[in-house]
Amino acid sequence: MPASREQRTVEAPVWQVRVGTRLSRVAAVAGIVLVAVLAALPAFASRNLIQDLIFVLTMLTLAQLWNVLAGWGGLVSVGQQAFVGLGAYALFAGIVMAGLDPVAAIPLAGLFAAVIAAVLGPLLFRLEGPYFAIGSWVAAEALRLICAQFKSLGGGTGMSISPSELSQMFGLKAVQALLGLRPAAARDVLVYWLALLLAVLVTLGIYAFMRSRHGLALAASRDNAAAARSVGVRTGRIRHVLWIAVAFATGMVGAVVYLQKARISPDAAFSVTDWTAYVIFIVVIGGVRTIEGPMVGVLLLWGLVTYLAQYGSLYLVVLGTLAILIMLFMPRGVWGAAARRWQMQLFPTQRWLGRSR
Repeated sequence: MPASREQRTVEAPVWQVRVGTRLSRVAAVAGIVLVAVLAALPAFASRNLIQDLIFVLTMLTLAQLWNVLAGWGGLVSVGQQAFVGLGAYALFAGIVMAGLDPVAAIPLAGLFAAVIAAVLGPLLFRLEGPYFAIGSWVAAEALRLICAQFKSLGGGTGMSISPSELSQMFGLKAVQALLGLRPAAARDVLVYWLALLLAVLVTLGIYAFMRSRHGLALAASRDNAAAARSVGVRTGRIRHVLWIAVAFATGMVGAVVYLQKARISPDAAFSVTDWTAYVIFIVVIGGVRTIEGPMVGVLLLWGLVTYLAQYGSLYLVVLGTLAILIMLFMPRGVWGAAARRWQMQLFPTQRWLGRSR
């Protein structure tokens, strides 16, 4: 007996593009809990731990910013210390010369770094590959020499912010009253919360950006700029905007770092070792083009610096050797190798096609 039309009809599968996974949703909940714990940490943690975590959070933020610039954008810069130094000097100028509140001066420091980046961008983007990397380093050195000429900001020897200039910092008295701390310790807590806020906002911002169509356009510009332009992607514009945005966030990080230090000098603020070499190390050993990679890399760096710094320059040899070994045997980095081995992504940015339920 022939089958009816209803019986012969077979429903076509419905497909949809997905980004998130079950593991990523679990990781999102765990991340919220972790951030809440970190925010409450100053209530019971020692001052030394808070200072260590300021280092971890600021280096993580710098690593995420360099990762999106070089890993996803293809702009391998070795001059990011320029924006750290510019942000730090803009902070000191705002506090000492303009009398601004240190907290209010932080976004202004980022804005100053972004303006300088907008000026340098058209010049540096004329260079490609290793020439761009060398050009960014030369620009950073030129800016270091320029900052060293301002006698009002300490010249070549640098300067410090007096405790009286920091005593009226926004939120400082509230932290003192809340946790019962002295001004110096309360300032560390306030800087720690600012560093945590920056790390969270930058990480989530990069994650959202890479999942958007602008992130796809950036990846297309990196892989094949000519092909990307042929389908309407404005490759020059998207790279220039990314360059300025990264400089803005990097300048704010530099301001936060030197607000905690309360002392600045051109050699320290524009140090290629502290603000670029360490950052590249974090990204390389953790995993390029992943959100999780810099998180793993910064913890490894923190552990190595903490336990090997007592041996002087030996820890630099260990860092270099470890970086070479990982590049040889795990070119995707520690997290990249683990993610490929066990098929896990906490911050998935790649799209895949699957059946809808």
